[in-house]
Amino acid sequence: MPSDVTRRQLFHLAAGAAGMAGAREVLSAQELITPPGPVEFPIIVPYEKRAFVSIVQGEQRRKMVYESLVAIDDQIRPVLKTKKYVVIKPNNVSTVNQLAATHADTLRGILDYLDGRFKGPVVVAESSAGDTMTGFENFKYNQVAAEYKKFPVKLVDLNEEAKYQLTHLITPDLHVTPVRLAARLLDPDAFIICSAILKTHNTVIATLSVKNMTLGAPLHQAPKETTKWNDKRKYHGGVRQTHYNMFLTAMKLRPYWGATVIDGYEGMEGNGPSSGTPVPSRIAIASTDYIAADRVAVGCMGIDPTWLGYLNYCYQNGLGQYDIHKIEIRGPKIEAVMKKYRLHRDIERELQWMGPMTEIPPKLG
Repeated sequence: MPSDVTRRQLFHLAAGAAGMAGAREVLSAQELITPPGPVEFPIIVPYEKRAFVSIVQGEQRRKMVYESLVAIDDQIRPVLKTKKYVVIKPNNVSTVNQLAATHADTLRGILDYLDGRFKGPVVVAESSAGDTMTGFENFKYNQVAAEYKKFPVKLVDLNEEAKYQLTHLITPDLHVTPVRLAARLLDPDAFIICSAILKTHNTVIATLSVKNMTLGAPLHQAPKETTKWNDKRKYHGGVRQTHYNMFLTAMKLRPYWGATVIDGYEGMEGNGPSSGTPVPSRIAIASTDYIAADRVAVGCMGIDPTWLGYLNYCYQNGLGQYDIHKIEIRGPKIEAVMKKYRLHRDIERELQWMGPMTEIPPKLG
């Protein structure tokens, strides 16, 4: 086995070759990494329910997203018809980089699905790390909202709305601290649709449905507020604590989740979630089970599913299905659409969550 230095050098060689033709076939980040695990994940709350996940391939983002939801319509409709309004939660980790953010055509695909199936209002709501409304404008969400006349589409900055519920996290010192979560994402009257993206991540290996919801829910100060505060920062308290804090937040949010769509028309590899490079995966994934959707998504990215601590924690505690043998895929097989994504340059540090606890865990992200 190569030394740690050699593996690290090889990884940086792979990252540097990202722009070269065939780089993904020459070197795969995952093949060069030996995690400090493995970790055992004992089941605490058994989850035996089968999950249904759709995979759609194509060359038109809007159509793929629409068809991925139609493929699980029988799972969505019974719950959708009981709700008063729909919340679409996009991923706007960046307000300027389109590759890192939910595309307008993804929203159009979701709204196309709702058209004729739902008559209530629709809210596109986000708590961006930056200025939410600037991102909405840059990514042309205003144009999308204006196109749909059958039901009103409203754009909401959750930071400006400033309504929240408190939950708790652990600090880097393993103390308990409060965090403010957007109240709209905890509304029993809302059918919440997560609009995620296939992306690698600088702390938790990959960001998909659960990551979009758990880090999109914490608030920071409103645009005109003079006092500066940011509860999102509380999640980056250590490579191990981030996974656990996301799991704690997922437990709080899980009862309100409706369906998720993961847009893989053009995913992001390398230094995600905002500075990576594009991967033309040309797929869309959808499910009413966010954990199952993410399990299928990591498979499509060629990532070892045991590496994502937060998703395994969710499965251990019965928040969704992560056992691939209990997930029914509607569409092509994972192997048929899989492309191995290059991982973040800090992947070896990220995977330290799997090893023994150190006195001062590294901070990432």
